[in-house]
Amino acid sequence: MPEDKIINLLVTGGEANAGPPLGPALGPLGVNVMLVVKKINEMTADYAGMRVPVKVSVNVENKSFDVEVGLPTSSALIAKESKIPKGTGTPKKESIGNLTADQLLKLARIKLGKTYATSLKAAAKELLGSCISMGVNVENKDPREVMKEINEGKWDSLFNEGVGS
Repeated sequence: MPEDKIINLLVTGGEANAGPPLGPALGPLGVNVMLVVKKINEMTADYAGMRVPVKVSVNVENKSFDVEVGLPTSSALIAKESKIPKGTGTPKKESIGNLTADQLLKLARIKLGKTYATSLKAAAKELLGSCISMGVNVENKDPREVMKEINEGKWDSLFNEGVGS
């Protein structure tokens, strides 16, 4: 009994097509490439413009397939949310974006359960680390200052309020 063939790729959300790398990888397996492309685009539509890891499992016997969509990188999520093309090349000198506390919480919810973070607070701290290296402030403050405030409990009400939602 042959095993499923696994294809791992990075696609731009909502923009997969039958060209390389997808078409050449799936074509020889006899699966309907356009159906796979359609499914990937449906599943990645929320990540438009971001690079998203995708895993396609193809059963070579009956030509069925399954698509799993990963999560874009923290930096891609932060860039999209703060409406910047990418992080600064000089994060210590230049700040190029800003997130609100609500935006940080929204991204932390997206990341929670898909990273090593075990709480909303831990997921927010992971994101703050990326904000530091990208030159993105939070609530118009340096992310290091926000991290310190979180550690001191100043943001606890926000995290507790965000737990049930």
